Amino acid sequence: MVIKKAKVIIIGAGMAGLTAANKLYTTAGCKDLLDLCVVEGGNRIGGRINTSEFGGDRIELGATWIHGIGGSPVYEIAQQINSLQSEQPWECMDGLLETEAITIAEDGYVLDSSFVEPISNLFNKLMDISQSKLVTQNEIPNVMSVGSFLRRGLDAYWDEHVDELEGLDKRRKRSLEQGIFAMFESIQRTYTSANDLEMLDFNAEKEYCMFPGEEITIAKGYLSVIESLASVLPPGLIQLGRKVTMIEWQPDELLEIENGTNKPPVKLHFVDGSIMYADHVIVTVSLGVLKQGIREDSGMFNPPLASFKTEAITRLGFGVVNKVFLKLTSIPDGINFPYLQMVFHNESEQNPKIPWWMRRTANLCPIYGNSNVLLSWFVGKEALEVESLSDEEIVDGFSKTISSFLINSHSDAESMFKVEKVLKSQWGNDPLFLGSYSYVAIESSGDDLDAMAEPLPKKITSLHDSNVSPPPLQILFAGEATHRTHYSTTHGAYFSGIREANRLLQHYHCIDI
Repeated sequence: MVIKKAKVIIIGAGMAGLTAANKLYTTAGCKDLLDLCVVEGGNRIGGRINTSEFGGDRIELGATWIHGIGGSPVYEIAQQINSLQSEQPWECMDGLLETEAITIAEDGYVLDSSFVEPISNLFNKLMDISQSKLVTQNEIPNVMSVGSFLRRGLDAYWDEHVDELEGLDKRRKRSLEQGIFAMFESIQRTYTSANDLEMLDFNAEKEYCMFPGEEITIAKGYLSVIESLASVLPPGLIQLGRKVTMIEWQPDELLEIENGTNKPPVKLHFVDGSIMYADHVIVTVSLGVLKQGIREDSGMFNPPLASFKTEAITRLGFGVVNKVFLKLTSIPDGINFPYLQMVFHNESEQNPKIPWWMRRTANLCPIYGNSNVLLSWFVGKEALEVESLSDEEIVDGFSKTISSFLINSHSDAESMFKVEKVLKSQWGNDPLFLGSYSYVAIESSGDDLDAMAEPLPKKITSLHDSNVSPPPLQILFAGEATHRTHYSTTHGAYFSGIREANRLLQHYHCIDI
């Protein structure tokens, strides 16, 4: 007797999608029960992982860090495939680890570490409190956001040190301390993708989990992990250039009948007009794409998703983080560009030559010790602005910024550190992503992340005949925005792919679950 295989289609060939595909394909006995396919709207695998080259160096346009090596599945895979060492230079960011950052104000004034450290220690202490499971909102009343808590902490610090200085010295010191504090806030924005830390829910921050151990980059590129996951899949299982425009599903009605047999319950429409049917679809697209997909004018889901799902999608935050790489012309021997932490002045003291989109960028640094390739991170509205700028405008903005900050150490900094080439990521306007990664926004919670992970149709206990119940597990959801404690990370995406694969394996009573 020939058993009809259940058709499983995974939408998206990023970390979550390929992890699910890898798990389903390699589980013993699964191949006899499931007909598996991965459809990817773009022309490459990897999703928000995109390893590239620039100036002869290997760089990451998307995911960059393994966030803690203790317990990370990404680290384990990278170690197994020997991707943690490379002869080719890569974006290892050793300046973060091996050399001391130089903190400079925008007028070129170098700030001594003894001046920076108290504010650095304060900021880190406040972030530790905001992330501590031992501290509740009841203990810190009237605080809704991480940003408001941080600013309250800075005000309290100033109250404690109110008598240390007077007059002009006090105003100057406060201005610089505020600039240093804002610099650390800008760094925190890159971790979260939020345009402003006022958008981050204070209570939800405590649920986010970190792996222990150091944070590292992958010498042979993040893409090597993706390629390892995909390597076990047979040719043709991953279909590139297959953008889904509509997902038709059947939440509460009988199956469509054709030639006397039931059709699978899910019907996928593609941009080229083609159609595929599936018993189960694992949707791994970004939260940004889902936010667009639930709009009334989108029609991505037909019928629309259940209200509990659309409400979670609406409440959760999804931001834009972009990286800008600069290739410098040859630098004189013995001179390296510093690992630069930038403290910008308040509005009344600003250098008008520095463009507004540079002013919430915290760092400008080589991607490794003596590299001629520099890197800066942009978040939120500044990240979107960078996407709209020409290379010439970016070069001009960076050149003026470099000149302003290094004017005292290198009077000819603009000519000494001359930018010859630019490469930038553009996650915000890419229709396949519409942003970078998720965060728990004000009025959202970890419950919304759990709701994101719920399959459809939702399991209902009723007295109705099970024969007329809709087929189960029609649409499953995976991706970093579906993980309650590891959202925004590649390992969160990995865990979600395993979770949804296991959901199907359990449904079909496969072994090795």
